[in-house]
Amino acid sequence: MPEGPSIVILKEAVLPLFKGQKITEASGNSKQLDMERLQGQKVTDFKSWGKHFLVCLEDCTVRVHFMLFGSYRINERKDAVPRLALHFGNGGELNFYACSVRLLEETPDDIYDWSADVMNPAWDAQKALRKLRQKPDMPVCDALLDQSIFSGVGNIIKNEVLFRIRVHPLSKVGKLPAAKLREMVKEAVNYSFDFLEWKKAFTLKQHWLAHTKTICPRDGARINKAYLGKTNRRTFYCTVCQKLYD
Repeated sequence: MPEGPSIVILKEAVLPLFKGQKITEASGNSKQLDMERLQGQKVTDFKSWGKHFLVCLEDCTVRVHFMLFGSYRINERKDAVPRLALHFGNGGELNFYACSVRLLEETPDDIYDWSADVMNPAWDAQKALRKLRQKPDMPVCDALLDQSIFSGVGNIIKNEVLFRIRVHPLSKVGKLPAAKLREMVKEAVNYSFDFLEWKKAFTLKQHWLAHTKTICPRDGARINKAYLGKTNRRTFYCTVCQKLYD
């Protein structure tokens, strides 16, 4: 599943190509969209909120969520039927595959809390801390994946942030010292922007310290792999250097 930084990369790629362009043709196998309504509309903007990619049009917004296996192609196609294909007046095209698409009648500002997006300029760390303190019994492995608190944080970022701050994934939010809780919030943002730069440089996997690893680079102990929390997501952690607060 693409995480927030990957959606930012998509947004940055399409903005100079298609913002201000009119959709000359819309097609695809989505049952959720009225393709005829999209045709002739001008793209007013592209936005991202966490893992959501937004195509903003004159009177509606198309939301794309890539789920587990979604992908896209810019000015090229895969050998598959797209969920949504958009063709533009400048001859370009944008194709989405194996994803969820939905038409939003409201404006993005009416729907999305930009202050919850870890990569948005409106990100509010203090608001994130207040939300966390309202969920003291939540394991931190679930808290970091809570999109209402850390929009854009996915499983890779979760594993790497907890390794960075030396916190066991089953630690309870309410048991973390205040300084450690602030550190978790700070590093969720820091790692997301590191992820963005490494992804652009095609070096992301080279920087993983815990995710998919078998040996801890700090102490040489074996990295555990388990499916933890209510989210039941794949988690990699070291029981030697990552402290359990419980």
